[in-house]
Amino acid sequence: MPKLEVNVDHIATLRQARLGAEPDPVTAAALAELAGADGIIVHLREDRRHIQDRDLRLLRQTVKTRLNLEMAATEELLHIAREVKPDLVTLVPEKRQELTTEGGLEVAGYLGFLKDYVHKLREGGLKVSLFVDPVPKQLDAALEVGAQWVELHTGTYADAGSIKEAQRLFEELLTAARHAQSGGLRVKCGHGLNYTNIKPFRRRPEFEEFSIGHSIMARAILVGIDRAVREMIELIRV
Repeated sequence: MPKLEVNVDHIATLRQARLGAEPDPVTAAALAELAGADGIIVHLREDRRHIQDRDLRLLRQTVKTRLNLEMAATEELLHIAREVKPDLVTLVPEKRQELTTEGGLEVAGYLGFLKDYVHKLREGGLKVSLFVDPVPKQLDAALEVGAQWVELHTGTYADAGSIKEAQRLFEELLTAARHAQSGGLRVKCGHGLNYTNIKPFRRRPEFEEFSIGHSIMARAILVGIDRAVREMIELIRV
């Protein structure tokens, strides 16, 4: 049965708009879990634009399912991850000026660095996922550097300009997922997935988990977190 991890970064984005105490992403995470989420995701960015160190540490204490920490491969965040010990670390590319993550991690071009970095994470008892584009070269590189999971970047699919283009890009994701699984990697996917474009992914064994944040939180503003999460779970498990 496919699983859903819910990203609560945007709750923190709203809080940071006034640098106050509410809304609290820790509370939002608890509500998402109560609604049936299989995990909680936070991206601790270098500039701390939304999730703060305080959030991560409290989430580690309170999350009952699985805590997935997205982060850039920096020395500072390596130390934080090894100290906090999330259930999964997902390495992502990061640019200070971007609104959201713009693409997959360049793994093939940085094999030596990432192999050493992943080794340090795993040496600290952590499981590692890499957020990558659905390209065989990057998937093979992810396996080579020691990742156990890959999260396929679905942003290009989500931004498709036509039904035909979306179908073609979905087939690319299917092919990539099968390629990753054939090498022993576990596969999840995320970025830009919503209540409409998630439908082709249903009943596809190639995708073990889905990572969704913006769409769920946008809907939660209107209908509440409980309903927003439950509706997405119904879509991926129908």
